[in-house]
Amino acid sequence: MTRFQPVILAGGTGSRLWPLSRELYPKQLLNLTENCSLLQSTLKRVAGLENTLPPIVIAGDSHRFIALSQIRDVDEVKDFTLILEPVGRNTAPAVYAAACYVEERTEDEQETVLLVMPADHLIRHKNEFQESVRKAVELAEKGMLVTFGIQPQAPETGYGYIEQGENNMVKSFVEKPDLETAREYLAAGNFFWNSGIFAFTCSTLIREMDHWSPETGLAMREAVEMGNDDPPFFRLRAQSMMAAPSDSIDYALMEKSDRVAVVPADLGWSDIGSWKALWEVSDKNDGGNVFQGDVMAEDVKNCLIRSEQKLVAAVGLRDTLVVCTADAVLVAPMDRSQDVKKIVNRLKAEGREEHQLHLTVYRPWGSYTILEEQPAFKIKRITVNPGVKLSLQMHHHRSEHWVVVKGTARVTCGDDIFLLLENQSSYIPCGEKHRLENPGVIPLELIEVQNGSYLGEDDIVRFDDDYGREG
Repeated sequence: MTRFQPVILAGGTGSRLWPLSRELYPKQLLNLTENCSLLQSTLKRVAGLENTLPPIVIAGDSHRFIALSQIRDVDEVKDFTLILEPVGRNTAPAVYAAACYVEERTEDEQETVLLVMPADHLIRHKNEFQESVRKAVELAEKGMLVTFGIQPQAPETGYGYIEQGENNMVKSFVEKPDLETAREYLAAGNFFWNSGIFAFTCSTLIREMDHWSPETGLAMREAVEMGNDDPPFFRLRAQSMMAAPSDSIDYALMEKSDRVAVVPADLGWSDIGSWKALWEVSDKNDGGNVFQGDVMAEDVKNCLIRSEQKLVAAVGLRDTLVVCTADAVLVAPMDRSQDVKKIVNRLKAEGREEHQLHLTVYRPWGSYTILEEQPAFKIKRITVNPGVKLSLQMHHHRSEHWVVVKGTARVTCGDDIFLLLENQSSYIPCGEKHRLENPGVIPLELIEVQNGSYLGEDDIVRFDDDYGREG
């Protein structure tokens, strides 16, 4: 029986879902349509397939601890590998790296079919998904590069299309069309949305990539061969990966090869590529609205209003999206939701942090939330998970004052080690080595007040760290 190797692509930032999606907390890690993240939903989906090998998740190095935490929270996943990309190079290098990784670790001669899918897509029809996978595997076993084509429900101009020829072979790939062309595709019946889901054997993928994109093959084979095993992580070699072209698997291979087949599929699929796309797939009230969080509305129709913290009140809105987070508010006509990326680009160009971070920042030991920040001081709420500790560190430019509000803290300050209970505090002088630990069984919460001439997160010198971070 054919072995499935799920490969889940969890890179990317999802900038069109700003301000909820940020560079360091991207779309695939968000709970958008279920009580779990899109990454977790994808893991559960592939766990339902028969004869499935432990999944491989490919993520950016900066997301490694959040991704690791989310994977471990999925009960259906007992074992896995998390391949870390030191730099982003699009999907072609990532897929080739996965194929090389599997090939190097396969001891017998039985072929393995890679089932490659993005971590940030919605698939509602699970039975149809399993049947489509079965059909794709049959074609992959014959040496085909298989892509999943989504049955179009409307003349959508935001997706690329696949034209199906005879015997499931792909006749052409088509870029995003104008509305009139999209209507023609819909009427023709043999055009499908390009889902970004693929199936092929390792040997077929490697052979075809070596032919059509040899630069990618050379760089990524070296990135795997000289990578570093650090279970559950596998770290691709940065210098090698930087030499790989930044290409999608479609551009580097699928649009060039003559061995590409398509499996038409009705999966209840969406790439949730914009706020409008999220509105379309979400449950709506009688007015066609999607409300999430603390929302109060009067005479509002066909709107998406989401609040992460504050009350959002709306009157008389039509076809509008409003997204409110702790540090940003987005307001736009629904049909301009794709243009949110322009705001993100401006934030980057102006050197602002709102494109990269939320006020709550997740770390491998827990999280911190910035409550207030001024030129000479910063106030944080810090949460440390039970049984873990921060790095042994010091700062050149700031002192810190810790006040425990919940739980018990073990504090290292210079040569002293002591416990702090609720309502107790400690002062950490500038330049002093220190460490914070939670020895208890409940989360530790404390308020940290920083004072100094420079309060940036890069003013950390680490002497010992459980998570392999440098600084």
